[in-house]
Amino acid sequence: MSGFGFPTLAIIVLVGLVGPLLALNTRLRIPVVIGELIAGIVIGRTGFGWIDAFDPTFKMFADVGFALVMFVAGTHVPVRDKTMVAALPRAALRAIAVGVVAAVLGVLLANAFHTGHAPLYAVLIASSSAALVLPVIDSLGLEGPKVLSATAQVAIADTASIVLLPLVIDLKHAPRAAVGAIAVAACAGILFVILRALDQAGQLDRFHRYSKQRRVAMELRISLAIVFGLAALAVETHVSIMLAGFALGLVVAGVGEPRRLAKQLFGFTEGFFSPLFFVWLGASLHVRELGENPKLILLGVGLGAAAVLAHMVSRFFGQPLSLGALAAAQLGVPIAAAAIGEQQQSLIHGEASALILGALVTIVAATIGGSLYAKKSAGGQPGVAKPEVSRGDSGGSGTVGGAGAQPGEGAGNGVGG
Repeated sequence: MSGFGFPTLAIIVLVGLVGPLLALNTRLRIPVVIGELIAGIVIGRTGFGWIDAFDPTFKMFADVGFALVMFVAGTHVPVRDKTMVAALPRAALRAIAVGVVAAVLGVLLANAFHTGHAPLYAVLIASSSAALVLPVIDSLGLEGPKVLSATAQVAIADTASIVLLPLVIDLKHAPRAAVGAIAVAACAGILFVILRALDQAGQLDRFHRYSKQRRVAMELRISLAIVFGLAALAVETHVSIMLAGFALGLVVAGVGEPRRLAKQLFGFTEGFFSPLFFVWLGASLHVRELGENPKLILLGVGLGAAAVLAHMVSRFFGQPLSLGALAAAQLGVPIAAAAIGEQQQSLIHGEASALILGALVTIVAATIGGSLYAKKSAGGQPGVAKPEVSRGDSGGSGTVGGAGAQPGEGAGNGVGG
């Protein structure tokens, strides 16, 4: 299909429904993004070629979706949950141990497949996805100190891997990317200080009430302006827009997100821009290259198996193997790596598809691990204490876990990485 217009948008939105439809099967626990990626693969360069993933307009829309997906993912990190503070030291120690093992396995895989991407593989293997793990924990009713500690570990690994990914995916330009990352982080830090001061002075609550009474969605408008402003800075400083979106999400999570804004962001992102991004990513992948080069299939399986194996080292720090497998779940970081790699052409042909395959392996292992732990814990007793999610419409501050979404919405598309 030539050009990017309303017919193309209609096709993208329609095929994007495959994700929610597949996710209806609660037994399989298929993340929504998997269906959207599959739909993109079918109508993109691997399948029928109905849409052109390299159309400039399509790529621009996808970039907007990428930034917003990472923004929402950042708001899902429970940075204000006080119950996690005590678990952070031990969780950080496990995350470091996993990182060390991941570095070794990354070097082995890079040498075995002659890709030269050992740093990238190390970050992928060590990463976790809070947006995948937290919904699994809630749905299975997992609770207790070990589960809380695993949650803290996932949050640490998720944040660290998202920060490190833009630096390791293209080592030739790593110094330039580091400068850009510092610039984006500095702007996000300044923004946090300003918003925190306004919050303590009561200005944010007054502004929130004004926006609600006038029904002008001022908070959403300002949030989008800041997201796009940070994304512009990221582009100018040659760093991925994923860091810009995620950094602002952490800022909003740290200050406390109004429930109304959370719902608006959910509808704006998950209703259109998020599925558009994942359909675009699927359309841009050349999955046939996996079949043409069986080594790439082995690379994908190897990356997934290495991630699970690296997280098993947590057993030496008192974590059950089943929770180690659960903590190995990843999706956001491999997807981001595939997207950035395709944009920068820094990956070998078919390697992006191998990264996604590796993520799928970890999702299967995490699902099995969570189910096994639930069975060993007296069948997974219900009543898990969920962290408070956001500032309510009345203005009180709370913690951030699901960004004030409705039940089942906190998981979003399973990206958070």
